[in-house]
Amino acid sequence: MSTRKSQSTWRYIGQRGAQSILIFFIIITLNFIIFRVMPGDPRQALLGEGLSPELRIAVERRFGLDKPLLEQFWLYLVNLFQGDLGYSFSHFGEPVFVTIFAFRFANTFILMGASLIISITIGILVGVIAAARRDTIVDTGSTVTFLVAYALPVFWVGILILYYMGFLWQLIPIAGTITRGYTHLNVIDYMFDYLHHMIGPLIVLTLSFIGGFYLIMRDSVLDVFTQDYILAARAKGLKERTILYGHAMRNAMLPMVSVIAVNMPYLISGAMMTEYVFSWSGLGLLTYNSVLSVDYPVLQGIFLFLAGITIISNFVADILYLYLDPRIRY
Repeated sequence: MSTRKSQSTWRYIGQRGAQSILIFFIIITLNFIIFRVMPGDPRQALLGEGLSPELRIAVERRFGLDKPLLEQFWLYLVNLFQGDLGYSFSHFGEPVFVTIFAFRFANTFILMGASLIISITIGILVGVIAAARRDTIVDTGSTVTFLVAYALPVFWVGILILYYMGFLWQLIPIAGTITRGYTHLNVIDYMFDYLHHMIGPLIVLTLSFIGGFYLIMRDSVLDVFTQDYILAARAKGLKERTILYGHAMRNAMLPMVSVIAVNMPYLISGAMMTEYVFSWSGLGLLTYNSVLSVDYPVLQGIFLFLAGITIISNFVADILYLYLDPRIRY
């Protein structure tokens, strides 16, 4: 029986792996096509006005913009599998890999990672407590608070924080990731300056994420409370704390695996509006600027990277389900 289950598990993992690879190849194709049908002309953004025809032709040839689409697609595939994402149009002469990963990826990863960890932790803990005290002032108050936070527009909250905490009270910097023109004394001084700039966007992103995690955890725990094994645990005389954290919370975590997997791309892509409002130099702001400048290579690199992270996250979540819930059979 164990051998048959093991074979079935490995067969499922193999099938999901093959599906993920197929989906990734489809995304590679769509990633090339979508940015070719977008409004705007990359030649205009790249070359500007008033250039001589000879220089225009030379630059088009340099970036392969003079070639037919099929030939561009073939070169795109060849370069992609060689690890070459091309060169940015708007960051002239800079490789796309450097544009994405030089410092912007780290800025986004730190900001989004911190906000997700804080929002997941608070959302899970408060969700469990609210479910355990259903229909009390704790449950009602926390539900209303997190629903309001979840519904507020991110850009509006960001502007309010900038105005009050940054402009009026001068508690946080107005923009950027570090203080321009300031020479940091050491690494610790740099870290404090960096974290000081991160306070504003961190608050905005945490407020935007926390409501979803709270509501899902609360509903999951309430659903678990209706299960027979919870009644059996209470009949055995187990303490309510043991039932809540040892049985209910553990089983209620299963839906959170899918939710966390869905939110993993945010860890990489960043939040475009938040980074724009706070001028946080991350991938979200880079995506916004690349759309305005019709920077195909950078956009292709960002979306391909995000697609890969999304596919891997969902694949890992499906595999985790096999081990987290023994009832699942494939």
